[in-house]
Amino acid sequence: MKTRWLYNEPLSLPSPRKAGRGWPQAGRGVRVKVSSRTRETGGKGGFTLIECLVYIGLLAVVLGVATRIFFQSWDDNKALRRNAEDIVRVLHTGDQWRADVRAATGPVQLTDADGAEQLRIPASAGEIVYTFSKGELRRKVSADAVAKVWLANVESSQMRSDLRRDVAAWRWELELKTVKKTARWRPLFTFETVAGGAITR
Repeated sequence: MKTRWLYNEPLSLPSPRKAGRGWPQAGRGVRVKVSSRTRETGGKGGFTLIECLVYIGLLAVVLGVATRIFFQSWDDNKALRRNAEDIVRVLHTGDQWRADVRAATGPVQLTDADGAEQLRIPASAGEIVYTFSKGELRRKVSADAVAKVWLANVESSQMRSDLRRDVAAWRWELELKTVKKTARWRPLFTFETVAGGAITR
């Protein structure tokens, strides 16, 4: 509600005798109280149906790209964790292999049984046998023990003697399988050690 006061010039009005009751006297300014209601508008514009469809389409594209990036990052994180676990397992197995070869009490023998590569290491508690077959590396600590899988997902494994002048050395080259076909690097590992006994092949 707004109130405005208007001041006009003196009006020429009938005489008081002729004028009815309530008329203002001539020669005096007239003060008129005018009340008016105003409706304020915000001036906000609306959206058309086409604009809404365009915005929905853009939102769908953004969400699709974000979802794809999220799942790709998730897969990469899982692959990185799996590779880290494989590397730790390979290093542990390599350390154990070197310790077994160094502690050999006799000649270390490399044989081939039914298409499986076997490395026989004589030890004080019995013969230790490393067997590689069908992508798995197994280790057996005695004749009565069960061969346990130490490494799985093995691409290739090659153990060979490295004859040198004064020492009997052994070399083990190991490669793991890659999960992705377009891997940037090959997981290759090489371990070397000196045998405690003489070498025969």
